[in-house]
Amino acid sequence: MFENLINFIRSLYPDRVSIPLHEPAFIGNEKKYLIDCIDSTYVSSVGAYVDRFELMIAQFTGAKYAIATVNGTSALHAALKLSKVDEGDEVITQPLSFVATCNAINYCGAKPVFIDVDLETLGMSPDALEVFLKENSAIRNGICYNKNTDAKISAVVPMHTFGHPCRIDKILEVCKKYNISVVEDAAESLGSYYKGQHTGTFGRFGVLSFNGNKTITTGGGGVILTNDENMARKAKHITTTAKVPHAYEYIHDMIGYNYRLPNLNAALGCAQMENIELILEKKRELANLYIQNLSKFNVRVFTEPKYSQSNYWLNTVVLDDEISKEVLLAETNKSGVMMRPIWRLLSSLNMFEKCQRGNLDNSISLQKRLVNLPSSVRIS
Repeated sequence: MFENLINFIRSLYPDRVSIPLHEPAFIGNEKKYLIDCIDSTYVSSVGAYVDRFELMIAQFTGAKYAIATVNGTSALHAALKLSKVDEGDEVITQPLSFVATCNAINYCGAKPVFIDVDLETLGMSPDALEVFLKENSAIRNGICYNKNTDAKISAVVPMHTFGHPCRIDKILEVCKKYNISVVEDAAESLGSYYKGQHTGTFGRFGVLSFNGNKTITTGGGGVILTNDENMARKAKHITTTAKVPHAYEYIHDMIGYNYRLPNLNAALGCAQMENIELILEKKRELANLYIQNLSKFNVRVFTEPKYSQSNYWLNTVVLDDEISKEVLLAETNKSGVMMRPIWRLLSSLNMFEKCQRGNLDNSISLQKRLVNLPSSVRIS
């Protein structure tokens, strides 16, 4: 049924017997910087490459501050803690996301509340968010509470799914009315812009991921983005075990986390960032090839939303129904062309199935029909 589609994808990667979903592109100074890092002996959480990587990310995204962490989940956890998400609170997020989003919420002792996504963005719907808050929340002493549970709603975590920006400006408008902090899960969206502004820089905090399958990689790594100098200082403090600076004493003044990115990983990230523009250019070229050709095979490629410039981290097709999705996945993976369904909705996982949620019709429909295509950068 999808033989022609498989042949087309194979033509994009002619030298590969097995085509992965997304692999990193090492095309620059990666080995050189790693060797330099090893020779320096500074391979752990202190070193010049960490500082350089943070500066490169801040300059590229336009954020005033970037704090590097060991992975995207730790970055999100720290950002939520800095947003005063406490035990027993609730955090509104979307069910169409990777499990790390809800894991970080639970690390704070909070519970997720699920709000539907927009069909046009795959990210949280500000309209659905406002409807939920109007019907289910109340403001008392400047704090938003859930009328059903009496829990404080302390944050909203929208996600820029597969690198496609959500309507983050409208989400911020809604949250301002209800005095709720916004933490952007921009894990997948390095190089994505909404109305000319980089994702992850709209809310008080945003987080990026540099896992091995992301647009660029540090092997494992993340970053907290913020424009608030005081929050940046606190973020650096709690992600480095809350150690008070001293020439030789070990003094810690609060509960902290060993979340600092190792210098070895940062060295890899610096080399990757030197080629970020080329990588993004090649990813857009691949996306355009899919968009221009896949209509011949009766599948529709999801394209960047209005007012957005997406990084096309993972190219995604929208199928007519769940049966077509299952056939496509079976045929492609059997032939050595790796395709993946999107995640099972977080609201359907047993640890979150009892959490409150709004109407999730869009998320449920998308979960049945979306498939991710091979999206590795092709460097000739």
